[in-house]
Amino acid sequence: MSNSTNLQTFKNLVGIKFQLYNSLFTSLPFHRIEKTGIWVSLLLLNCEDGYKKRLSPVQIIEDFFAKQTIITNPQEKLDVLFRFVQYVERQVVLFDALEDAAFKQINDMNGKGTLKHLSLEIEKQNQEQTVSKKINDFCIQLVLTAHPTQFYRGAVLGIIHDLSSAINNNNENQIYTYLQQLGRTPFFQQQKPTPYDEAISLVWYLENIFYQASGKIVSFLKNNFSAIINSNNPIIKMGFWPGGDRDGNPFVNAATTLQVASVLRSAIIKCYYVDVRKLKRRLTFKGVDIALAELEKRLYDNLFIPGYQFDLTRDEIIFSLKEIKNKLIYEHNNLFVIHVEELISKVEVFGLHFASLDIRQDSSVHERVLNELVAKTDLLVKNYNELNEAEKINCLTSINKQLKENILTDDVYKDTIEVIKTIKTIQQYNGEKGCNRYIISHCNSALNVMEVYSLFLISGWEKMQMNIDIIPLFETIDDLQQAEKVMKELYENEVYRKHLQQRQNKQTIMLGFSDGTKDGGYLMANWCIYKAKELLTSVSIKYGIDVIFFDGRGGPPARGGGKTHQFYASMGKNIANKEIQLTIQGQTVSSNFGTIDAAQYNIEQLIHAGIANDVFASSKITLEKNQEELLQSLSEESYSAYMQLKKHPYFISYLEHASPLRFYAETNIGSRPTKRGGSSKLAFEDLRAIPFVGAWSQLKQNVTGYYGVGTALKKLEQNGKWKALQMLYKDSLFFKTLIDNCEMAMNKCFFPLTSFLSHHEKYGEIWNMIYDEYELTKSYLQKLSSQNELMTDYPVEKLSIQMRERIVLPLLTIQQYAFTKIREMEEQLAESPHKKSLEKLVMRCSFGIINAGRNSA
Repeated sequence: MSNSTNLQTFKNLVGIKFQLYNSLFTSLPFHRIEKTGIWVSLLLLNCEDGYKKRLSPVQIIEDFFAKQTIITNPQEKLDVLFRFVQYVERQVVLFDALEDAAFKQINDMNGKGTLKHLSLEIEKQNQEQTVSKKINDFCIQLVLTAHPTQFYRGAVLGIIHDLSSAINNNNENQIYTYLQQLGRTPFFQQQKPTPYDEAISLVWYLENIFYQASGKIVSFLKNNFSAIINSNNPIIKMGFWPGGDRDGNPFVNAATTLQVASVLRSAIIKCYYVDVRKLKRRLTFKGVDIALAELEKRLYDNLFIPGYQFDLTRDEIIFSLKEIKNKLIYEHNNLFVIHVEELISKVEVFGLHFASLDIRQDSSVHERVLNELVAKTDLLVKNYNELNEAEKINCLTSINKQLKENILTDDVYKDTIEVIKTIKTIQQYNGEKGCNRYIISHCNSALNVMEVYSLFLISGWEKMQMNIDIIPLFETIDDLQQAEKVMKELYENEVYRKHLQQRQNKQTIMLGFSDGTKDGGYLMANWCIYKAKELLTSVSIKYGIDVIFFDGRGGPPARGGGKTHQFYASMGKNIANKEIQLTIQGQTVSSNFGTIDAAQYNIEQLIHAGIANDVFASSKITLEKNQEELLQSLSEESYSAYMQLKKHPYFISYLEHASPLRFYAETNIGSRPTKRGGSSKLAFEDLRAIPFVGAWSQLKQNVTGYYGVGTALKKLEQNGKWKALQMLYKDSLFFKTLIDNCEMAMNKCFFPLTSFLSHHEKYGEIWNMIYDEYELTKSYLQKLSSQNELMTDYPVEKLSIQMRERIVLPLLTIQQYAFTKIREMEEQLAESPHKKSLEKLVMRCSFGIINAGRNSA
């Protein structure tokens, strides 16, 4: 479908229907709802008119109350503003539901980037043999994380799902009913979720979305490429962080990890049980019905009968299903055999683990645990801390004793040992894939990896039976630039090399986009990761290792999100492409994988990108030397500009002053604290990337998505490189995707919201630095693309952003109004009975603003 056709479809199915169904909001069970709806519309017009006149949010809100109402009491004003927030929150949900409902009509499910398109390309270019070789060991792994960017409670997500179905069926009675349900359903979570709560909410997606979508995809591949599909290598794998990720989260412990692993096992067995029950309605034939009933009972017993919970294996289920399949083929004329094959495919993909539970901890914790063991045991030499790095590694690999009992007293240190032991238990019940990866955050040396290796030895694992992948996570710019050196040292270590041989000579390396961007800015972070992948691929090939890259991507472009599949399609032959592994975080789960259709489409896009990048000559878009030099120069100039902003003495205090950063911890959307460390003072290095990026997003300045790009382009133009930049934009999909994502981030900016700060005595300078860079970047991106506006290549996404931003403009204004009032009280040291209500108002506005952005944090 053409862009113009897609745009018209979007206008008809989303734009017009939003106006139509929005009128039903007057039936929501809120106090004086009719007047609220009218007032919200008037406030929106007031905001648009006020910002054109360069009024501040305080002036706009006060002007609204003076001209549109007779309310003068401060508490009554706050009550009205809370009603506005409730109303707009539900408008955003309606818009989400409409977009979900229209997904199949707006996106071509058989078009470019889909598996149908891939099969046609393979046939057209006669590449069956090449694809067979590629697909034999290629897969994608989607890892669901519990990072706090999802503001919808599970109940609200369910309503969105049902509302989308009702909209698809044009069932106005159901739509009306669901809107009423929406009105009575709380959006605000009264208590912080536990890690277990986070796991349960994401298991819903595994059961209802990924299980179904993955089954469809694998069935399509088997039906179309039956001769080349390797049943021992499922092309789709799922990963899981809730309950396993303890990096900076003191609420995750070994008991939680074991509990979540049990939930994952129970959830997948329940899915199989439901499918077997459905099969029983069709497979009523002699001999088959008995075999199916026996399998049903085995699944039932494992779900509900105490003592049977772990009396079942993946291979046993597959064996039973294959026996049933053979009976259908040889005795019943293949009747309904396709349904049995579909279930076999699902079992091959999900086993009894559903998703691999990853363990993650910060490198500094491992170091402190070992120091504690040095002090309290004889497992290590007493002068361990006096040794140099090489000597420490030699000492760690020589450990031949085990810790008999956990004598550590600190809860985090105790958990570090206990969870390593727990991994064995999980593998026993869920299979090795249930938990076989240990990720090291802030890994900056070979020693960090060997520290974890030694902790496994200390915890009772044998060297020759350590079926664990130890995964270093390189995050900061410095760490990314040192990554090749770290891995070379590990590959040359005899003990670690033997460990890799046990792991089929495969090494997974995780690269963090979020912290990289926070540390070095948008262009430098993305370029450093690209170069790190090239160097890591080269050094791994040299030592005979298959390197697999695991990308820690978030929702927005600033955290590696945006047009993710285009990034993978743009990796050239110098970057390993054995697998595509990436995190799916927060909002991205519901926005890109919230329905079966959306999940299937986006998973297919990733599979297509990974296969096409290797198989088709036209996809070999490896950067030439002169292109790399241009990107290096751009990155350096951009980095210099970003560092100038970052080193501004008021950088963090400006973000605290102008954005709702300090309220993130009170939103109750995630179990993890918003910053590392226990200091009350906010330091840049302790601040997590998610609240950092999210704060800029709610401020509508999105600094991390573009800052320094304009300065870099201008500098290279001054150096006579403009024509080369235009050719780079035209020829390099990698650079084009970087610019496309940059434009997306900029399209979500709205500087009139905070223009009142441009003359602020303390923060005026930094506000103007950011605004000037935004304007400079905007002008150069338009010049580079030869377009008068941003995102002209993506008209549907552009219109979606415009409509969403317009819906939440009143919330943005209310939030800044409330925040300004709070600051005034604090600066004047004035006590006010309304301060707590204003703080709650700031926090409540965050829900609608973040949700409307869909990939804003």
